[in-house]
Amino acid sequence: MSEKTRILDSLNEQALLLPSLVNRALAANDRVKYRFTLLQAAQAHAERPDAVISSLRAERLAAGVPDGNLDRVVGDSERLGKGRYRVPEAARIVRDAFSDVTEMLEPLRVAESGDSAAFTQRLQAFTVQDFAGDELAADQIHAITSGDRAAGDSLHLLVMDMHRALNALQASLASETISGCRAYGIRDTDRALIAAFMEGINRTAPLKFDHPGLPATATRVGDKLVLQNDIGTTDAHVLVIHVTGRTVTVTYTDVHLPRLLFFQSLFDGYPVKWEDTRSRKDAGMEDGVYHLCVGSHTARNNTQLRDYLGHLGSRLVFLIDWNRARKRLRLFVPRKAATDVLKWAADGNIGHMAWLKAGGEQLIFDAMSFAYGGQLKPGDRLDDLLTESRAEQFLRFNLKQALEGMAQGRPASLAADEIRTELASQVRSTEDAMLDTALEHAGLIVELADTVRAALEAAQAGRQHEVAAMAERAKDWETAADRELNNARSTLLEGDSFVLQLMSEADDIADDLEEAVFHITLSPTAPGTSISALGKLVDPVANASRELVKALAASRHARRGVPREDMDDFLQAVHAIRTMEHASDLAERDVKRTLAGDPRPFSEVFGIVEAARNLEEAADGLMHVALLLRDHVMGKVIHA
Repeated sequence: MSEKTRILDSLNEQALLLPSLVNRALAANDRVKYRFTLLQAAQAHAERPDAVISSLRAERLAAGVPDGNLDRVVGDSERLGKGRYRVPEAARIVRDAFSDVTEMLEPLRVAESGDSAAFTQRLQAFTVQDFAGDELAADQIHAITSGDRAAGDSLHLLVMDMHRALNALQASLASETISGCRAYGIRDTDRALIAAFMEGINRTAPLKFDHPGLPATATRVGDKLVLQNDIGTTDAHVLVIHVTGRTVTVTYTDVHLPRLLFFQSLFDGYPVKWEDTRSRKDAGMEDGVYHLCVGSHTARNNTQLRDYLGHLGSRLVFLIDWNRARKRLRLFVPRKAATDVLKWAADGNIGHMAWLKAGGEQLIFDAMSFAYGGQLKPGDRLDDLLTESRAEQFLRFNLKQALEGMAQGRPASLAADEIRTELASQVRSTEDAMLDTALEHAGLIVELADTVRAALEAAQAGRQHEVAAMAERAKDWETAADRELNNARSTLLEGDSFVLQLMSEADDIADDLEEAVFHITLSPTAPGTSISALGKLVDPVANASRELVKALAASRHARRGVPREDMDDFLQAVHAIRTMEHASDLAERDVKRTLAGDPRPFSEVFGIVEAARNLEEAADGLMHVALLLRDHVMGKVIHA
């Protein structure tokens, strides 16, 4: 105990010394954690000298350690043998680390903290070890830097426990509260900066609802205003802000690298210079690794400085339970899309906590069950059913609707109903858009069937030049049908779609009809009886193509509870197509009988034979598509 401390103790005025002791202790905490990282990085480089390394210069400067010689420690470290390393300045690094820990203990002793005696005993247990020279053993480094409580005590664990005690002591010593921030030892000029930071925190803090977090403290250490915020419960989730002049330096550590990168993305519009993100091994953290980044921003003037501090404070709420929200969203969209949704929610001051509290992923599962009913299969993902972009839009709607509902005090069941209705609407609009494309495609099949009929009429009248023109027109219609199918595929980028499957089957009909016209051009001298018989085969095909259009249009309204007359229109159209297919079978036989009795060389009637085959395949295709549509409507819509 120092002389000054003894005097104050005798006067029972320890509190007069405590604020400055706590300031120094917190600065020592920054320094000792840098020294731990330095030893870990030196050991890692000694084990893997070819790996990319960092000098940890940015971390050293952020911790307030002035000795630039330490920047060479990592690169100059080497392995001497199994579990033995040469680490330049090792003895001094370890000695300074113990000195920092002793300085951290001082205010706890003075304040007679309940844990101070236990902390003293733990520290003494480490100081009996002999650390000398530049050589360190692996077990010595482990005893200093380990964060794994299951592996026994370490200096690092002692520092973490003392840091918690210092934060509690710091909160109890606050001489004033500025907009909810406990502050002590500050200057008059600091108050406006603290107020700006707290304005940002308080502006968005309601978005966490009753979740704990975001208490802030402020103090001054030398020429730096130091702001701290409790944004997480894990040891490695730490945010420390240093304000020196108009430069703001943020040191942020996190066990989740994606959240760290997300945090860095929240400063669009502000020139923040981020040092390279560093990963640290620590068995006490989730997955044994945590990550650190340091970012600095220099404001042009004091107004811009306060604006930046406000923005920084306003972003912290979006880190709370971020990883939980991301995992839930990833059930429905890919990793990047989930992060994009959270970024959109943060930029719009919507956040994700309201959605989590309202039910989170269960809201979406319920909506999917409601919207898709019997069509939903185990393992179906939202991005497969809607496309990724539409699924992302729906997730945005979820987060926004959940916040509005909770902010306005609406029942959770109402928000759930609104979300179900929205998804059902999106599903219906997607289906309607696809059905519109299918109707366009079916209309082109009608045009092709009519073109076959016109080509036969021209052939029977001997107008062969018109037949050739009809063949070109049929090719154009078939190309247009292919284009509609491709449009449907681009509308539904991923996943299955019944309408797309239906169009793919129907596209074969368009191919058959186009080939029929082409084959007619190959028999310019075919007898009139053959052409007439072929014309009787065209009629049921053309009529069936029109009935397909009717069936598709009627299917738009075919659902549970539809009026019986609407269903009758659909069923009658399907029945008509089946009747036409039977008629085409009979007409095809007439064509065969006519051709069988024709004495002309086969080469002269070859085109008629092939055209008949094309038309019969088109008729079969029309019936196949009609039955697919009927099964879909009856089995998956009516009974959904």
